[in-house]
Amino acid sequence: MYAPIRMPGPLFDEIAAGGGSPEAVAFLVRGERTRRLLLLRELLDRLDADPALLGPLDATAVWSALEAAAARAPGPVDDLLLSPQVGSWLAHTLRRLHGTASGPPLWADAGQLAAVAAAAAVHAGTEAELLLPARGAAVSLPALGMVRLPGPDGDDFHAVPAQARGGRITVHGPHGPGVTVRPLDAPESAHWMPVHRLGTGPGLPAVQLDDLDPYRDLDEPIAPHRLGPDELRAWHALFREAVELLRQDGGAGPGGLRPEEVSRIVPWQAKDGDAGLPVPSSGLSASTGDAFASMVIARPQDPVALAETLVHEFQHSKLGALLHLFPLVEDEERAELHYAPWRADPRHLPGLLHGAYAFVGVTGFWRARTHDADTQRRDRAAFLFALRRLQTRMVLRTLATRARLTVAGQRLVTRLTGTVDGWLREPVEPGALTRARACAVSHRVEWRLRNLRCGEDERDRLAEAWRSGAAPVRGGEPLVVPGSRGYWQDDRGALFSVPEPDAGAASTADALLVAGHPEAARSAYAARLRGPGAPDPHAMAGWLLAHTALHPADRRLLARPERLAALLEAVEPARWTRAARWLAA
Repeated sequence: MYAPIRMPGPLFDEIAAGGGSPEAVAFLVRGERTRRLLLLRELLDRLDADPALLGPLDATAVWSALEAAAARAPGPVDDLLLSPQVGSWLAHTLRRLHGTASGPPLWADAGQLAAVAAAAAVHAGTEAELLLPARGAAVSLPALGMVRLPGPDGDDFHAVPAQARGGRITVHGPHGPGVTVRPLDAPESAHWMPVHRLGTGPGLPAVQLDDLDPYRDLDEPIAPHRLGPDELRAWHALFREAVELLRQDGGAGPGGLRPEEVSRIVPWQAKDGDAGLPVPSSGLSASTGDAFASMVIARPQDPVALAETLVHEFQHSKLGALLHLFPLVEDEERAELHYAPWRADPRHLPGLLHGAYAFVGVTGFWRARTHDADTQRRDRAAFLFALRRLQTRMVLRTLATRARLTVAGQRLVTRLTGTVDGWLREPVEPGALTRARACAVSHRVEWRLRNLRCGEDERDRLAEAWRSGAAPVRGGEPLVVPGSRGYWQDDRGALFSVPEPDAGAASTADALLVAGHPEAARSAYAARLRGPGAPDPHAMAGWLLAHTALHPADRRLLARPERLAALLEAVEPARWTRAARWLAA
């Protein structure tokens, strides 16, 4: 009989505030282990009820191999079962059995359990004879690597016999002799590709750099995509410097990270370019609650960006693990209506909660960088700390007022809010603070113009009130613009991040606005808006920002810019300033 898991309040509060001591994170890992075993039990029950799900594979041999390995080496087998490779595979296979995912032949997905058993036998040094699923000439051993069999490669799935003994495994393919390797210490060869590993320090666990495992993506199984030598060297160099940076912060508070607690990095491979992405591919990262401490990352250009991304994604892992222990939102409303400053598109409340938790970590990361010895890095950190604390606090307010939080959810949001409110009281260089506030407003205004619109009735009544000289009508609830998805480049925001823009080089409307020339900027934006076609939301947002810089009393227009956009559809450009002043009044 297993005792229920009860998380001590102080450990919950550490995680809820955005940080987490080694003891708090270890408790989350304990919860993930229990969940993993429950899911494995569900899969085994399904296979026991319907052995045909394994196709040509032998369920009895698989279970016997797992039991023998766990009995001899419980620690290594436990680590294997907790690995991201097993977590992603297990969740995917159960979704397939529930009819909510697709992939290769079902027996090949379910049969990956045999590969888990083979890897367990390798770790334990036990004997096992198994049939393993192969894709072409590739046989995956979770968290160890991939055996390459002789013969032609391909995408066909078939079963191959394998024997494990004394830490070695021999796999026989349909072409040529069997391949024998010792996966725990064999170097890369023509027939064996080990998982790459990134060091975190002497005596500390390494982080996997996984370009092989079929379940390493967030969706369906994918083929291996081995990194080239130059790309691999770049990852090692970046990670080494990122680790040095993270060691400076201690690791326990919000924004800190102990690098050895990251389990795996999956290098992101471009498929369809940037189309439909909520961020540019150069800054892409993602994670899943199925694989704790694992993250998909597009290789950043510098170690600071990598360190920030590791913090960001580990925050998602912590919250995902907490959600496996506690429901945090009573009604998981999935309507995508809400503003997330780090996204181009509207978000639902559960996504907003994940974003807020992640960006508390990001904000703490940049707070630590404000003490950097390098002036340029310190200035950038001050701007990003000021910007992210403002944006994250806005989202926490939305969660507190719009989400139906459970008792645990309220405690989480309250603790996060306390963390950010404390940061908001900390002094920031005045110039960085001013630019951060302007950048936050600029992004929100443009986001609303791209994603929200007034209802038809409100737009018509606004136009009629303008023509008749009456007072503006009250605003209603905005509507989400259908199909408003995909990434848009916040060029103006990038300019705000520069401490001292060159006024002499201010040739674009954005540069004029950021350099403090609102009159010239407004004229430049107006010229862009007079062109043919639908008004450009970026230019419309810029025009409004320049207008409110010239007329500070009209700043209330920034709260609902979609109302001004609706009104200006019925107003000739020469009267836009007058119309804006009328609507603001």
